[in-house]
Amino acid sequence: MFKRITLVVMILAMALAWAWPAMAQEPAEFPPGKWCQGMTIRFFAGGEAGDAFASIVYKGALAAEADLGPKVEYVFSGWNVQKMVDQLREAIVAKPDGISMMGHPGDDAIMPLAEQAAKAGILMMYSNVDVPQVRAKYGGGYVGANLTPQGYALGAEAVKMFNLKAGDYAIVFGAWGQPGRYFREEGTAKAFEDAGLTVERIVAPPEWATAPTQAIPTLSAAVLAHPEVKIIVWPGGQLLGAVPTFMEALEKQPGEIINIGFDTSPAVIDAFAKGYVQLTSDQQPFLQGYVPILSLCLSWKLGLAPMNLDTGAGFVTAENYQTVAEWANKGYR
Repeated sequence: MFKRITLVVMILAMALAWAWPAMAQEPAEFPPGKWCQGMTIRFFAGGEAGDAFASIVYKGALAAEADLGPKVEYVFSGWNVQKMVDQLREAIVAKPDGISMMGHPGDDAIMPLAEQAAKAGILMMYSNVDVPQVRAKYGGGYVGANLTPQGYALGAEAVKMFNLKAGDYAIVFGAWGQPGRYFREEGTAKAFEDAGLTVERIVAPPEWATAPTQAIPTLSAAVLAHPEVKIIVWPGGQLLGAVPTFMEALEKQPGEIINIGFDTSPAVIDAFAKGYVQLTSDQQPFLQGYVPILSLCLSWKLGLAPMNLDTGAGFVTAENYQTVAEWANKGYR
């Protein structure tokens, strides 16, 4: 009897040893590699394919598509808010499994379309500009900087770094009048005003992002009216990268006017190297491309809740810009 029991135990042990590798493998329904194959996504990159910010967002999305395997259709809007709304309406009619949308049109414009998407069972993610009211009612995650704190932190850092004083004159370009888009620059303006600076807010139209030289007449008029200006804030990498051109048009030497803003790009890195740009707040647009697709795939495949990620990474300065220069010059930062 003892020998028979021993033999049974040995057979069971051998069977378990043989079966263990198979038991440890991933479930057959969740294979390794491109596990999001079969999902369709409509992805909004915001600007044009070649602009300084949208091109990095696009690269992030392409990387996620390559890694995970969904079928992604890309939408470029030239930062035109009405065009984004029209394209979102078209995307919902097409009924993809998921949509990654830029939040620039704001809560009011997106709300009825988000309702349609929810009724159609379309998963939603938002990036770059948050739409908290839409997300509270119809769901979806947000990937991008926390705009108001990011803007305020940039202003406070500039006051400290450049020893700005009460009464100093500042020009802040921003998307005033465009729902949801001006919070970041308003945060910077508020930080300046809290420090006693005199602030002039000037509207930067969306088309300046794709044609920065259009800003020169407005800039020239503002500086001519206030030649005492000490600092200028630019609302994105497209304009911040064009600062050398702007300062040359004003016949200003590097550093004669402090120029700060948001984002990095090859042009921004070059402006740092030439001494025309002194500070920027990096919001890592590559993540704004990659993470929304990852989140949509996880929700579609596993039913996981949408991801929320603050991509604000801190400050790039004249002292540390070389640490991000390599990847910025390759178009990833």
